[in-house]
Amino acid sequence: MAPSVTYKLLSVDLDGTLLRRDGAVHEEDARAVLRLQKRGIPVSIVTGRLFSGSIATARVLDLEGPIACVDGSHIVDARTDVEHVHQAITGDDAERLREILERHQTASFLFAHDAIVYDPRGDAFAPYVKTWSTRVTQVERVTRHPHWSHERGILAVVAVGADGLIAESAQEIREGTGDATYVVSFPVGRYEGVSALVVRARGPTKGTAVRWLAAHHGIGVEEVVVVGDWVNDVPMFEVAGRSFVMGQAPEDVKLRATDRLAADGTTGGGIAEAIARAWGL
Repeated sequence: MAPSVTYKLLSVDLDGTLLRRDGAVHEEDARAVLRLQKRGIPVSIVTGRLFSGSIATARVLDLEGPIACVDGSHIVDARTDVEHVHQAITGDDAERLREILERHQTASFLFAHDAIVYDPRGDAFAPYVKTWSTRVTQVERVTRHPHWSHERGILAVVAVGADGLIAESAQEIREGTGDATYVVSFPVGRYEGVSALVVRARGPTKGTAVRWLAAHHGIGVEEVVVVGDWVNDVPMFEVAGRSFVMGQAPEDVKLRATDRLAADGTTGGGIAEAIARAWGL
């Protein structure tokens, strides 16, 4: 596919895209990012992780400027730690969410103040969640934590449990918090009969993050290239000028991207392939 515009920004997902399953950046991808930056093209991260779970990768790659975390709910400068966007669930909506999770007794993980808080109910699932932040604390009871009533609110909640329990919880959250929250649930592949749900403030997506990043860099969204691999990457596929999807992505996600990559998240190399195809580097 020959580019019809000169692309001026690369925004990439982390898990399954820039990061291999072992959490490392493939050397080929790191070299390609360096070549692109030397050409004056900024590179940004757009991830579901917290900032504390993303910043190490940003600094390994010597990225400058803002990175978008929690699917666009939190945008922070990778060099200065200056916060540009912080959209959280607050007040009565946070209280209703807390009450629902307390009643259903899910294994809940609270994302707030750039850290994750959980209680012993979450022990079995903690390794699954800990990839999203390096700052993780276990407390006696997560639904009694003061973050729920803090004026900055909570950026997200992840709840894990039996398929039926999570389906019921997700439906009650949608009904109880209305337009204030976005809720998505999905099976957890590594656990039989177990699902998870993610709740965050309604409005931000990876698509809104790409629009914000484009405006920050003074370019149009049609001049942005994005790379991702999962359902939460689709909103950025829909707004960017060119979108590359990793080889291991579900077929319905692949259908939403402009380009498919041969590389997959196990071995890495997808970012290098996208850079070669979009910029010829």
